Amino acid sequence: GAAMAHGHGPGRCRCCGEEAAERGAAWGLYLRIDRQRLQCLNERREGSGATVFRPWEERGDRSKFVESDDDEELLFNIPFTGSVKLKGVLVMGEDDGTHPAELRLFRNIPHMSFDDTAKEPEQTFSLSRDPLGELEYPTKAARFSNVCHLSMHFPKNFGAETTKILYIGLKGEWTEAHRHEVTICNYEASANPADHKLEQITPQTHFIS
Repeated sequence: GAAMAHGHGPGRCRCCGEEAAERGAAWGLYLRIDRQRLQCLNERREGSGATVFRPWEERGDRSKFVESDDDEELLFNIPFTGSVKLKGVLVMGEDDGTHPAELRLFRNIPHMSFDDTAKEPEQTFSLSRDPLGELEYPTKAARFSNVCHLSMHFPKNFGAETTKILYIGLKGEWTEAHRHEVTICNYEASANPADHKLEQITPQTHFIS
């Protein structure tokens, strides 16, 4: 087995460095979030929810976190700048009762509120405490192949009064949305009769190339 070991000093191993870089690139969907429209409901400090979406290499930065305010629930509304095929999620928190215990994922329902979380999610995960950011939860690929908006609902934690999240990783592929795909994404999300009149006037929005 000696031949398998790397026979060089630390810091000079290109292959390990490349592997780490590749791993970091895989978690690069945070770059594709429309940060102007990103929402975190029930965050104690305004704007703190956005800080948990950051580079993989910076997941250990414990100065950036979001904590819930009134109770243990947190809800993220995450619009992307294109269409995303979501393959996995990672949720990192403290090794205590504030760590979220469950994650429910919804797709393409912009501006979700806590009332909307009564809907059936696309997928639910029971989370384990992950203080080092090591546990990846694979999504059901078919359900998350064309996501322009992702909502992440954390309904409960491991017993503390508030929930604290240090880092959220989103893994997958991004493709640039064509104008009409964005339009369709908005139609799907809203049941506003006025939109349907508009659809009839512009039938080309039905065709996805």
